[in-house]
Amino acid sequence: MGFLLSRLYVILDNALLREPVTQLAAKLMDAGVRVLQYRAKSAPARETFAISKELAQLTRKHQANFFVNDRPDLSYLAGAHGVHVGQEDLSVEQARAIVGPNRWVGVSTHNRQQFVQAAATSVDYVAIGPIFSTTSKANPDPVVGTELLRQLRPLTDKPIVAIGGIRLDRAAEVIEAGADAVAVISDVLRAPDPAEQARRFLEALEAAKPEVRH
Repeated sequence: MGFLLSRLYVILDNALLREPVTQLAAKLMDAGVRVLQYRAKSAPARETFAISKELAQLTRKHQANFFVNDRPDLSYLAGAHGVHVGQEDLSVEQARAIVGPNRWVGVSTHNRQQFVQAAATSVDYVAIGPIFSTTSKANPDPVVGTELLRQLRPLTDKPIVAIGGIRLDRAAEVIEAGADAVAVISDVLRAPDPAEQARRFLEALEAAKPEVRH
């Protein structure tokens, strides 16, 4: 399948955007970001589809990977690389049935049981969080911390994406605890210069040394 997950995964949450999303995406990719997700929880499907289609075309030009949040149907129609689903959305296998075997499916988990169940599916990566307290969700799940991440790492060879309240000063710590990538929303989108902040994240994550797996 050729699935490749770089260490920084930026989620473009339309509730936090301060400029057109395609303009921001281009700046972030110029800064080195290679994984983007578009999240529009309350937007009409037609609008989400139109923006996702633009982003899919743009990310292909930059050789970056693009996920649509929640909607495997819109992800497939827009030509995105994959879809990210949550615990309240379609299951991994239902999403897979829509996007097909050659696109990627990621899933959010919030505890050990959900993580183990997800890892046993055809999912391409498993997200776990919130690692730290977060303001990007109205009703966030309980904080899981880096200790749970260390406990979960030996349970799967699939990529693990850590999410939730991850700021620049703690990004390396999350990689060192076992994550393959960190998903960031607020600390990039709310920065005075999101592209420069993304560069700082990339530098910090590149320097992080994950624990040796046994």
